[in-house]
Amino acid sequence: MKLQGKVAIVTGAASGFGEATARLYAENGARVAIADLAAEKAEAVARSIGEDKAIAVRTDVSSRADIDRLLEETTRRFGTPDIIVNNAGYTHRNRPLLEVDEATFDRLFSVNVKSIYHMVQAAAPAMRDHGGGVILNVGSTAGIRPRPGLTFYNASKGAVNLMSKSLAVELAPWKIRVNAICPVMGVTGMLEDFMGMPDTPENRARFIATIPLGRLSEGRDVAEAALYLASSDFITGVELPVDGGRTV
Repeated sequence: MKLQGKVAIVTGAASGFGEATARLYAENGARVAIADLAAEKAEAVARSIGEDKAIAVRTDVSSRADIDRLLEETTRRFGTPDIIVNNAGYTHRNRPLLEVDEATFDRLFSVNVKSIYHMVQAAAPAMRDHGGGVILNVGSTAGIRPRPGLTFYNASKGAVNLMSKSLAVELAPWKIRVNAICPVMGVTGMLEDFMGMPDTPENRARFIATIPLGRLSEGRDVAEAALYLASSDFITGVELPVDGGRTV
């Protein structure tokens, strides 16, 4: 098993990409902290993985106090985290940029960008003292090839993508590898928000037509990329599209 003996934290892991990643990590030997605002769903995921392999910690990733508590609980139960997947994200419904209010803008950057600042500030020293580790940030193809109607979301993910590269350079002396995973629009609870229209077969087809491999991303796609990057010792600073060719 590729992650035998490793300890991982996955944020936004009660559903979608995060849940799939947490499950695949556990299948490959890791013990996983399921961090999510949706406490009951997180508990259900942890129970289904197994009490000896997973714990659930209610976490608002935009709160440093919550991040500190997450790290403390994970370390208490399993040990210093070897892998952190910053997957939790937020978007607004696809709409013209002049209709996005300041509160929504602030929430976008607080959840998508500032959360990584909090996590790195809190976790990097412990990882350094533990001999190194892996940080994976879930960016997006939106930060590479943006779609209209999501300008400020696109900007937040562009920040995640670039921040991951900069972190990779600065944290390399501490043996901490940092990479960005950039999924195309996926089959998650936020799909209708990204589309800005009802999730019907006809509307899906319009977006699928822009993806050469002919489908939306799924949880397993992101999870497999996260497993590969967590277990590949000489890869850092990568902005990896998981997009079926969308950004080609």
